[in-house]
Amino acid sequence: MRRRRSAPDARFVVFVPSWLDRAVIRVPLDPAGWPFIGGAVLLALVSSRVWSWPFALPAIVLAGFFVFFFRDPERRVVDRPDTVVSPADGRVMVAGPAVETAAPAGQWQQISIFLSPMDVHVNRVPASGRITEVSYKPGRFFAAYRPEAASENERSEIWIDHGGQMVVARQIVGVLARRVVCRARPGDEVRAGDRYGVMKFGSRMDVYLPLSAELRIKTGDVVRGGETVIAVLH
Repeated sequence: MRRRRSAPDARFVVFVPSWLDRAVIRVPLDPAGWPFIGGAVLLALVSSRVWSWPFALPAIVLAGFFVFFFRDPERRVVDRPDTVVSPADGRVMVAGPAVETAAPAGQWQQISIFLSPMDVHVNRVPASGRITEVSYKPGRFFAAYRPEAASENERSEIWIDHGGQMVVARQIVGVLARRVVCRARPGDEVRAGDRYGVMKFGSRMDVYLPLSAELRIKTGDVVRGGETVIAVLH
């Protein structure tokens, strides 16, 4: 078996003025953010050269937003054999029996997490095991919190074999999030909390678990990717 390494951290370095003691702020970023940040910085430079610095301010603010959005902070990942960790930051929308019209075939429990544009959008593997299937399905762009988003929206899905128990993680786009990045591949050996992708600008994560799993969260809870234990597999 092979183990796919998590995507390497990118680093964005900001030098502040000398009157702030020339501190250096290092912000870990997901690599998917660099084209957006670079484009905004380029726009700021062009605006400042063609007109003046005040005209560059909107692009500078935009670059700052992209840095914030694509941040990829380190997390203290829970490393216990049968735990299922949250694959994303956000608020729990569903925690219980799966919605049959959207769930994979079979009997499942479902946990759905809504990510606002202010949440970290880097996604993490919910359970340790071997990835047996990765799929992508084009679709529509309903608001991610709407029930039909799970079955109608564009999405990417990974299946994880955890000692014979299957765990499914589904990345779902929303109105603002128009693309998912999934770096997982069939055959990858993964651990709970490994980074495996990112969703751009507000979206949703669904996790499907066996009926025997013990849920540890409830609707309305706020969770953190890689840190919050959302279920235990039995």
